[in-house]
Formats: sequence, structure tokens, C-alpha cells
Amino acid sequence: MGLESKKFEWTLPVPNVQELSNQQLETVPARFVRDDVCGVINTVPSDDCLPVPLIDMSKLANPEFQELELQKLHSACKDWGIFQLINHGMSDEILRNTSKEVLEFFQLPLTEKNRWKQKPGRFEGYGQILVASEEAKLDWNDMLLLTTHPIQNRELEFWPENPPKLREYLDKYSEDIKQVAINLTRFFAMGLAIEGQELCEAFQEGGFRVKMNYYPPCPQPEKVLGLKQHTDSSMFNLLLDCSITPGLQVLKDGHWYFVKPIDGAIVANLGLFAEMVSNGIYKAPLHRAVVNNSQTRISIVTACLPNSSFNVGPAKELTKAGTPPLYKTVTVDEFFSMFLQSKKLGVPVIDTLKISC
Repeated sequence: MGLESKKFEWTLPVPNVQELSNQQLETVPARFVRDDVCGVINTVPSDDCLPVPLIDMSKLANPEFQELELQKLHSACKDWGIFQLINHGMSDEILRNTSKEVLEFFQLPLTEKNRWKQKPGRFEGYGQILVASEEAKLDWNDMLLLTTHPIQNRELEFWPENPPKLREYLDKYSEDIKQVAINLTRFFAMGLAIEGQELCEAFQEGGFRVKMNYYPPCPQPEKVLGLKQHTDSSMFNLLLDCSITPGLQVLKDGHWYFVKPIDGAIVANLGLFAEMVSNGIYKAPLHRAVVNNSQTRISIVTACLPNSSFNVGPAKELTKAGTPPLYKTVTVDEFFSMFLQSKKLGVPVIDTLKISC
């Protein structure tokens, strides 16, 4: 399903960032220094967090409040491309215990974590992804990436058995976050006034990947990025911050702003599929992760995609009355083939999908 079904050579060995941080270095290795962020202060500010829209999913499901909340959702998708979900249906226990198990995994000795490290030509496991060459700039993070759905696509050799309950809680977490995605897809379609049944059904057997990110302190946070700026190749990415340390930044009106963590909330970020289905009404925003010199940040990010044969492109309801489609229609598998090709060419995949007027 998508990238995880592709075999490629880009998982080159890279330095372990957590171990570098533990060495108390005064300067970061050259491969992490990014000229485009030098001079930018990335330390956590006290009052520079962006109050992104807050969407209450319980109101979306309640006929009494639904119309107003749908208007808020539509505005959030149109004007921001990112919002925070509350009352999403996931229990505090699942969120808390999953966060705890993920933290315990990253606290294991490196030799133990490496039992589940990535292998050449494989997408999943512990390490970093899509490192194409020895000269490629690296992000200041370590991560564990796993496919959770479809269940038959799980590569359990990369699912840690230590801590002992990590698999159990990841399984529960992934089932619950999948339901959040399906519900959100239904409301997404309602906000656009398009038929949503086929889209929701495509997520029942859709592809879901969970990426657990570990951002340790950095001696020169103004020279690195925890995760370089990008748009997501998904319908939504759903993020759980496992601490109160801000690190996610979104680009809005030419400025980078922090997204302040809210206890128990899920950050929903629109991906390129949402931009394509909405025929450009909604935008997949540029976002990145930054680090600081004193605090560790951990996040759990779920990429949510429809099934591999689903046709991704402008909804037919949005291309009537003389409004032309702005994007090609492709299957999910075709999209990711184009994504890998565009990655090698250094061209944004969305540019290859735009239809010239």
C-alpha cells in the first residue's frame, strides 16, 4: 500500500541522533547543518504559539451543533489546512499508555533498539527514511515507522517486543486512530458538499502508517531541523504530541508559527490527497519540526490513506458548472510511483499532477 509496498535503496545508514545528543557536543555534525535555517531562533518561545482552529468532533456528530461545526471545519481546511481535534473518541488511557510505551522504547539502549532497525531497501523500522546519499542533509530526529493497516501488511519483524506492552498498545491505538480518520473523512466530504460514502469505504481498507518521532535536545538548534519542511502525501496526518514541548511549526502567511500542544487533542494536518479531492479548495500546508537545546519531544504521527486502487482526484461535484479539474486523477499506487520518481528528480510531486490551463 503506497510507499511501504515499494522496494528501494534509500535507507542508507545514518548517525543515531539520540546518541549524538547524549555526547554533549558543542557543535552539530556538518550533515545536520542547514544553511536555509541558520540564524532562525528555534528555541521554544513562551507566547509565539499559533492558536490553530479547534474542532469538536462530538459537535460534528450532533445534529444540534453540526451545521455550525461543519462551517468551522470547512474554514479550518480552507484557510489553514491544519486544526486540532478534541472529543475525538480516543480514550485518555490509550493515548497515555501508548505515549508511555513509545517513550520507554526510545529510552532503551541503542543495541536493543537496533534489533528493529531498518534494512536496506525496506521502508519500515527504526532509523530515518528516504536518505538518498551520503551527502544528504539529515534531520535531528530518530524514528520508528510501522505499517498498521491493512493488518495483513504489517511487517511484525519491525514491531518491537520491548517494551513488552508496546505492540499491544500500538495495536489499540492504530484501531482507534483509524476510526477517527474514517469519521473525519465523512465530515470532510460534508464540508465540501460531496458524496462521501465511497471515500469512507476506501478508508475501511485503507493504508495507515504510524511514525514515532524522537527529537532530542540539540546544542545548536538554530542550525538544524527536527524534520525538514514538507507537505504530507496522504489524505490526513493525525499527530499526537506526547509532551507539552512545542515543536511542530506550520507556514501561514509567509511566517512559521508553533502549534501549541493541547492535552488529549489530535492535530489533523491535510495532505496532498485532500488538496486534490477538493480541487484546490483546501491546501496541504507546509510544515516542519524544530528542536531546542534542553527538552526532548516525542510525537506519534499517523498517515491516513485510502486503499491502493482508489482514484484520487477532484470530486466530480466540484468540477461542474464550468470549473475545470486542477489535478489529474490517479490511483494511490500510481501516486506513490510518481512520488518516488519526483523525489529522485527533486520536483514536488504535486507539480507533476497539476493540469495546465
